[in-house]
Amino acid sequence: GRVHSVNQQALGAAERVLEVMDTKPSVQEVSNAKELTPLKDSIAFEKVNFTYPGAPDRALKEIDLEVRSGEMVAIVGPSGAGKTTLVNLLPRFFDPAGGAVKIDGQDIAQVSIESLRRQIGVVTQETFLFHDTVGSNIGFGREDASQDAIQEAAKAANAHPFIDRLTSGYDTEIGERGLKLSGGERQRISIARAILKDPKILILDEATSQLDSESERLVQQAIERLTKGRTTIVIAHRLSTVRQADRIVVMDKGKIVEQGRHEELLERSGLYQKLHQLQFQTA
Repeated sequence: GRVHSVNQQALGAAERVLEVMDTKPSVQEVSNAKELTPLKDSIAFEKVNFTYPGAPDRALKEIDLEVRSGEMVAIVGPSGAGKTTLVNLLPRFFDPAGGAVKIDGQDIAQVSIESLRRQIGVVTQETFLFHDTVGSNIGFGREDASQDAIQEAAKAANAHPFIDRLTSGYDTEIGERGLKLSGGERQRISIARAILKDPKILILDEATSQLDSESERLVQQAIERLTKGRTTIVIAHRLSTVRQADRIVVMDKGKIVEQGRHEELLERSGLYQKLHQLQFQTA
């Protein structure tokens, strides 16, 4: 009787696992996909539209945006403005319903997904870590990484001091999704992973939004090191974290409504000024 019960539970789980494994990705690579060369000039979103399946309205509407090589562009706006949707098109997590995303003039839909994602590093507020050692989590995606390279990346990410205090250092297992670490420690491991990958393009999506002030300071220092010499797109709700961006892009209801530097946007009496006043009055 017990064996029958166990088998029935296993059967239900197996059906779900096989269902996921058999699901075909919505983003498909073309048969004659080309190798994407390293970014030299710019990333361009040209007349980009996007609608989520079953949604009545478009999440993105006629987006035109160019990010020049080496530039840091911050994307801000109220919740639901389309910020994360926009940056998710760059590594082809989704494909636009209209328009194109191009790197150095080449449509990313025509290049191999591997060569595209090789150039991109992503750090989000929801850090995904594996039930493995600290060293393996930092080295994820770089199988050829040496222990010295992993440690150097950890030092640049302000992660080495707390790793050194762990029971087995870089060989310490951190639990499922890194449950044995604090939020700030998990985030620094994620940044160390990105530093080790050494991407040409960096996406930061609310990377410091859920941290206490001390952890945020350490993570912000690590991010400053990470962004040097890279093309960076930053999504942020905390406007204090994007003041030094080369350009701030303000989105609302799927559209770009303003662009400029922090000081310029404050003088325009537009949405950015309203968001800034609201945030700092609340603070």
